[in-house]
Amino acid sequence: MKYSDSLAAIFVVCIILIIIIPVPTEIMDFLLILNITLSIIILLTTMYIKDPMEFSIFPSILLVTTLLRLSLNISSTRLILSKAFAGQVIQAFGSFVIGGNPIVGLLVFIIIAIVQFIVITKGAERVSEVSARFTLDAMPGKQMSIDADLNAGIITDKEATNRRRKIQEEAKFYGSMDGASKFVKGDAIACIIIIVINILAGLVIGITMKGMDITQAVNTYTILTVGDGLVSQIPALLISTATGIIVTRSVSESNIGTEILKQLFREPKILKITAVLLFIMAFIPMLPAIPLLLIGSLFGYLGYINDKKIIPEEDEKTENIKELEEIRDPKKVYDLLQVDPIELEFGYELIPFASNELLDRIVMIRRQIALDLGIVVPMVRLRDNIQLKPDEYVIKIRGTEVGRGKVYINRYLCMQAGDKNDSIKGIPDKEPAFGFPALWIEEIEKSKAEALGCTVVDVPSVISTHLTNIIKKHSYELIGRQEVQGLLDNIKTTNPALVEEIVPKLLSLGEIEKVLSNLLREELSIRDMVTILETLADYVPTTRDTDILTEYVRQALSRTISNKYAVNGKIKVITLEPSIEQSIQSAINQTEHGTYLTLEPDLMQKIIRAVNDTVRKIMLQGDQPIILTAPVIRFYFKKLVEQISRDIVVLSYNELLPNIEILSIGMVKLNEG
Repeated sequence: MKYSDSLAAIFVVCIILIIIIPVPTEIMDFLLILNITLSIIILLTTMYIKDPMEFSIFPSILLVTTLLRLSLNISSTRLILSKAFAGQVIQAFGSFVIGGNPIVGLLVFIIIAIVQFIVITKGAERVSEVSARFTLDAMPGKQMSIDADLNAGIITDKEATNRRRKIQEEAKFYGSMDGASKFVKGDAIACIIIIVINILAGLVIGITMKGMDITQAVNTYTILTVGDGLVSQIPALLISTATGIIVTRSVSESNIGTEILKQLFREPKILKITAVLLFIMAFIPMLPAIPLLLIGSLFGYLGYINDKKIIPEEDEKTENIKELEEIRDPKKVYDLLQVDPIELEFGYELIPFASNELLDRIVMIRRQIALDLGIVVPMVRLRDNIQLKPDEYVIKIRGTEVGRGKVYINRYLCMQAGDKNDSIKGIPDKEPAFGFPALWIEEIEKSKAEALGCTVVDVPSVISTHLTNIIKKHSYELIGRQEVQGLLDNIKTTNPALVEEIVPKLLSLGEIEKVLSNLLREELSIRDMVTILETLADYVPTTRDTDILTEYVRQALSRTISNKYAVNGKIKVITLEPSIEQSIQSAINQTEHGTYLTLEPDLMQKIIRAVNDTVRKIMLQGDQPIILTAPVIRFYFKKLVEQISRDIVVLSYNELLPNIEILSIGMVKLNEG
């Protein structure tokens, strides 16, 4: 296969040389047998393919084999006329067919040539011509059908592209077959002309030049001519038959032999009627009874066997019809619009982890998120994706990718602890959830890394940690009106009066959802739903602005916020220069649709740069950036710093318990940076 292109070119060149260079009889025998063998292989190939496109090179093969036969015809004619002997193959074919009677043998050969030329070749040529015309005429309709299926969502873009490519290939194939079938017709005509030349010229040369009498010349050149014609016509007949088969084939799930048996003998009633007719004919005088009875018994048995198979086939056909009707149902298109809240796609190497350990960890993740944030995480859809690398995974929220990672099977992720693990060997990488420097180490390095104080985790832990972090960051996207209704139904079992007071008298589900989403956006737990609902009930009479209501709820959850960010009763914060707070407060614009911040662009950019510089300094010191502001501007300032990073925590004075000690470790000033 490595040198197939060179071998094919050499083969074609050798065919041309055969026409010019005299070929010894030994080599001629070899080439004639090779020609017959190739013809048999081509015929069998056309019978075993399921789709004509599987043998798309057939038109080119047809041209090459025709050229091979003509070159052998010319070479054999040269041997017949010059030496009165063209090899053992031609001699054997001629002697076998003639059987001692040149006239009968010649007539048999003429009949074979007529069948080849008039029946097989003409039929294949006509079928090729019609197939090419109908294929080209049907192209626009097929293209429109593909576009319709694509617009209806029945097929994907990739499937549509493949179908269009197949239509183009079919058009090229049948167009080529229309032209290539002319080669077969021309070959048949040339063969008949060569036969006439061989007989007439052979008789003249044999009598005048070789001193043969008429009887000897007729016997000699008739045998050679018939033999030469047979070794040419038999391969031509096989190739013509193959041409007819391939242009009349339609796409099917099996080869032609299986299809013939399946379609011709599938109806048991027809087989039984045929058997009865054969039995009746067996009693007619002068007809051979034994063959009729044997064949009738065979068809009767086939009808009996097929009668038992017809019931399962009908059941299967009914199921296929139902399945097709379900696909055609217009309502089924709506199923394609469903988007999973959370998806975890992974390469094929991660399938063992997804089907075992990862499923158990996801159950624990949902329990942990419920405790930490107070929401019920939807079921995580796990699916393999062959488009991903084998050791890669992707996390999606609402159908959109929000996280991606790569792991190494049979290795552990080692989070570096300072410079103590320089001696640990592994593949450098970053921890996918938080971006910490890490190494993928082998199991033999695990004990050493743990002894040096490094954190070592396995592959399922890496993926589950990343998934947990993604869910926490995007928890506000996972809560909707339906989820809010579920939380209210849960609270209603213990506090029915509270829920009945708020919904729907004071607030709608959508307004409560916005408040809860605001809290979750800053990763604040909504587990204490009773406090949240009571706060909303208290302040709704004064305002329905969900952003302001969120600030009231945050202040009511001061104990939760203080416990989350304070350490040993102390909290390190960054404060704002009074001029900044005053500028922001003055830029708060209140309308009937809500409140908005209308800072001048230049001033906004200065504040953002000042915050960015201060936060960077604090992070270099190893502290978490927490900015403390006045309650009235906290929400608006948080929206402002989100342009830098969502990880910057913004608190107000009213959100901290009185006993919390506040330590200022920096101040945002406009005159810096």
